[in-house]
Amino acid sequence: MAKIEGAVIIDQERCKGCDLCVAACPTNVLELKNKEVNDRGYHFAYAVRPADCIGCSSCAIVCPDGCIEVYRITSK
Repeated sequence: MAKIEGAVIIDQERCKGCDLCVAACPTNVLELKNKEVNDRGYHFAYAVRPADCIGCSSCAIVCPDGCIEVYRITSK
């Protein structure tokens, strides 16, 4: 049976650190960078555990700025 994995891409320069994607992720893949900020001065989201992504796109759906893209990868 094929296994479905996800890949999340975040445009960190557009992210304003609203934390909605972190709360929406069912597998706790995302976190905010606490010690780094982007060019706009915001703490941005990043994938702390990218291997745990299931490709559900919950993070991309709730992102108000459209900073997140999610891809589903099927492996055999």
